[in-house]
Amino acid sequence: MEDYNKIIESLNVKFYKTNNIKILQSINVKNHCDIQNYIFLLHDGEITFGDSKERVSKGDMLFLPGGKLTSLGFGTDAEQMPIDNEEYNTNYERYLEPTSDQMMFGKIQNSFSFVSFDAKVFDSINFFSSLDIPPFVISDNSMLARLIKDITLEKNSKTVGKNRIIQLKTEQIVIEIIRHVLNNMLFVEQLATKVTYFKDPRLIELFAYIKNELGGDLSNKALATVAEVSDDYVGQFFKLLTGINPQDYIEYQRMEMAVNLLRTSKKSIRDIGVEVGYKDTAYFCRRFKMMFGIPAGKMRRRDSLMSPNFA
Repeated sequence: MEDYNKIIESLNVKFYKTNNIKILQSINVKNHCDIQNYIFLLHDGEITFGDSKERVSKGDMLFLPGGKLTSLGFGTDAEQMPIDNEEYNTNYERYLEPTSDQMMFGKIQNSFSFVSFDAKVFDSINFFSSLDIPPFVISDNSMLARLIKDITLEKNSKTVGKNRIIQLKTEQIVIEIIRHVLNNMLFVEQLATKVTYFKDPRLIELFAYIKNELGGDLSNKALATVAEVSDDYVGQFFKLLTGINPQDYIEYQRMEMAVNLLRTSKKSIRDIGVEVGYKDTAYFCRRFKMMFGIPAGKMRRRDSLMSPNFA
C-alpha cells in the first residue's frame, strides 16, 4: 500500500474543465479520444461506451482515461447516430448543449455532468493513460458523485476562492478513483507495473529530460546518455520500467503539448509542430490526426466554439 501512497504523493493534478450538459441528439462517437481524463456523472438518459456499448446507469459514473480511443455514445442507444471524432469536435454544439443551470441535477431529461483533468506522475507522465486501462463504470459512490456536482457548482458561481476549492476537489476525485481501483482489485497487473517508477532514479531523470527537450534531440542515443546505459539497451530499459517504448511515449508527450498549445495560444500549426519537435508540418498534421481522429486546426476550433461556462 505504501507504493500507492507514493504514487498519489507524486501526482500533479490539474483541473481542466467542467459543466452540466443536455443531450440534444443521440450520437455515438466511434473513435472518441482526448488527452485529458474525463469522469461523467449521468443524471438522466443514456451513456454507452466501448464496442459492446456497455451502458452507464442513472446516478453512476463513467471514467474515461486520457488518450484512450473508445466508442462513446450519448442518448438512447437505439437512436444513436454514428459519427467520428472529427465531426464530434467540429459540430459539438449540434449534439450537446452546455448549461450553467444549477438546478439540473436529476431534473432535466437526457443530462449529465462531467469533470476533466490531468493527473501526472512527477509532472511528466499521465498516470491513468500510462496504465493502458479501458474506460470503466463506478457505481454506488456518493462521495465521488458529490465531488463532481460540487465542482460544477463552484465553476458556475462567483464565490471567493472557487478556483482553490475546485483544485482541492479535483485532487479528491483522483484519489477516489484510485481507491475504487484498489478496493475492487481492478487492473492489478498494470498497477503493479507502475510502482516501478520508484525503483530506479534514472527513469525519473529520463522523464524530466524528455519533458524539457520535447522540441530537441530525443533519439535513443540522447536518452542513453541521460540514463547512463548503452544505446542498444535504453529502449529495453525504458520499456521494462514503464511498459511502453520510449519513442511511443515521446510522441504522445509531443502531441499532448501540441494540443495544449492549440488550446491556449494563437501560434500557427507550423510553429506548434516545430516547437514540439516536428520540422515537417505535413508529417506533424498526419500524426496528429492519426492519434486524435481530428485535424489540428479543428481541435483549436472546437475549443473556440465552447461557451465561457463550458471551458
